Amino acid sequence: MKTIVFGGDGFCGWPTALHLSALGHDVMIVDDLSRRAIDEELGASSLTPIASVEERLNAWTEVSGGKTVDFRKIDVAQDYDGVLALLQEYRPDNMVHFAEQRAAPYSMKDAQHKRYTVDNNVNATHNILAAVVESGQDIHVAHLGTMGVYGYGTAGMKIPEGYLDVQVIAHEDAEGNPVDPYPIDQQILYPSNPGSVYHMTKVLDQHLLAFYAKNDKLRITDLHQGIIWGTNTEQTKLDERLVNRFDYDGDYGTVLNRFLMQVAVGYPLTVHGTGGQTRAFIHIQDMVRCVQIALENPPAAGDRVKILNQMTETHRVRDLAKLICELTGAEMELVPNPRQESAENELHVTNQTFLDLGLQPTTLSNGLLLEVEETAERYRDRADLDKIPSRSLWTKNQAAGVPSKFADSDASQAPSSAEAPAG
Repeated sequence: MKTIVFGGDGFCGWPTALHLSALGHDVMIVDDLSRRAIDEELGASSLTPIASVEERLNAWTEVSGGKTVDFRKIDVAQDYDGVLALLQEYRPDNMVHFAEQRAAPYSMKDAQHKRYTVDNNVNATHNILAAVVESGQDIHVAHLGTMGVYGYGTAGMKIPEGYLDVQVIAHEDAEGNPVDPYPIDQQILYPSNPGSVYHMTKVLDQHLLAFYAKNDKLRITDLHQGIIWGTNTEQTKLDERLVNRFDYDGDYGTVLNRFLMQVAVGYPLTVHGTGGQTRAFIHIQDMVRCVQIALENPPAAGDRVKILNQMTETHRVRDLAKLICELTGAEMELVPNPRQESAENELHVTNQTFLDLGLQPTTLSNGLLLEVEETAERYRDRADLDKIPSRSLWTKNQAAGVPSKFADSDASQAPSSAEAPAG
């Protein structure tokens, strides 16, 4: 199959591109390299040294026995004509859409970053969908969403895969005349409750995807992903030039990877608030397998968007911190939470579709945790400890020191952890 990976130079996109290439896909990466530019803006580079795109691709050809991955530099959010021309030239079977700004803290830094996140993410998604329609091709689009579209409140039930069965009791007929109450059954998108501008863009994406699936019969899969942990996959471990990103800074670092990096450099584990938030997690190797499974099981033309919860387990953040402290002897420190969110929550999620399709989850284990810590230890000299604290605040009141309505007696709020739903 011919597959374009939009955002293929990023944390999720790069290992996905290599995984699909190893499976025999004809892969093209499309990226504007904006994530590298954000490193320069923040003054915070990946803990692991990231080679240039050209070095990465040449290294893959060497170690894979001659497989090639093509690269095009296109700003998907701004260059619609370039996207359309690429589709007309390349004629892919699949497109995997990672080309979005993926960090919640970065999206909340200030008005400029909020506007950039909305402009980039929503425009990129819409340009891709519009280009598929204008090209006249039957292309399966797999979009990387986030579990964060559901919010992090306690639902009192397992969160379904995208759609919720509801029953409305009607007391009037269509003309407004009173009648005996009768039930009306419907199925709706699960109510969204985004907790950041980044998460809000994924909610907007959901509605764009639903419209194009309905109106133009595009075949679309939306992958609602949990927080990624781990750094390398089978392919990125083959050569140091292929190594994946390891973000540890307060804007882009994901919570579990941040903890393990902090252990490696002797920095107390920064647990935001009470540590009482429960999050969904997935190992990076499972992430690329899920994308593979999704591409191998596309919806039919005319089907509604196929929504899959791309996660394998849930954990409370303070429990993760305690586990790592027990394994390593590290210390834990509660610090104020920069987010606007409840101090404690439960999270129950169904991921039955991926399990039914053959995913064998990689669950949290001491060995894998130590493997990530070893990666962090290997590159610890590259760490800038000043970049570890999360300094992006959700509201002006927080910056002014006004207590949040979510604050409790133990700490200000629950933990903050930049997700990695998109590369």
